[in-house]
Amino acid sequence: MSEIVLEARNIVRDYHSGGGLFSKAKTVHAVKNVSFSVEKGKTLAIVGESGCGKSTLARILTLIDPQTSGELLIDGHPVNIATDGLTREMRQRVQIVFQNPYGSLNPRQKIGDVLAEPLLLNTNLSAKERQEKAMQMLLKVGLGREHFNRYPHMFSGGQRQRIAIARALMLSPRLLVLDEPVSALDLSVQAQVLNLLADLQEEFDLTYVFISHDLSVVRYIADEVMVMYYGEVVEYGTRDDVFNNPRHDYTKKLFAATPRSDVESIRQRVAERAKKRSAA
Repeated sequence: MSEIVLEARNIVRDYHSGGGLFSKAKTVHAVKNVSFSVEKGKTLAIVGESGCGKSTLARILTLIDPQTSGELLIDGHPVNIATDGLTREMRQRVQIVFQNPYGSLNPRQKIGDVLAEPLLLNTNLSAKERQEKAMQMLLKVGLGREHFNRYPHMFSGGQRQRIAIARALMLSPRLLVLDEPVSALDLSVQAQVLNLLADLQEEFDLTYVFISHDLSVVRYIADEVMVMYYGEVVEYGTRDDVFNNPRHDYTKKLFAATPRSDVESIRQRVAERAKKRSAA
């Protein structure tokens, strides 16, 4: 029987704005009755256009914001930070990697200290043990020992994202939420980071929730796909089912509006643009 790491049951997230002299109070329904589950070692990709609610959902899954209603379960245990708070153990189980790693790295900290900090705050390991684990993880994500004492500004965007991934894994989380982790990177670097994520998932049996608007990336990395539209789930199934047989009109439009990223399609688009320029 498969092991469920993450389960959401009818998750709702509302935002309320107070009324003014000339306006009424209103409620924005950012996430509406979202339900899904993710098996251990698998990747669920959540896709949709900006404003569809996927990043709001990510903040709930990573225990940054509470749900308004509904039930969130991690390893079968209900979690609601609004009523129960957030324990150190729960914080260790879930980690997040953001789109812009530079914004989440302290520019005054050396990389070794960046990686060791989660261990300092959440474990009782000695300074030597923290340093050793940080060095091991640095090597796991494809960086070298010479990088340990450098500062974030000395790294490329792809290297900084590797550091962010390493930091997220320092506490051996059960669930890693990746919020647009490669969208700010060049295509060649995207491929390297995606391959790294796949290798780490296999080695550590990691469970991913992958937030993205890039369908070519989703098709590469996902086991299951959930499509969101105005806070609601409009399509949910295996990667092959969703890509090969999309059922909802929004999913079909989303796929149709996304340029294909294979080599032949890129060549065709370049040729079409060149033709238009010559005819002008």
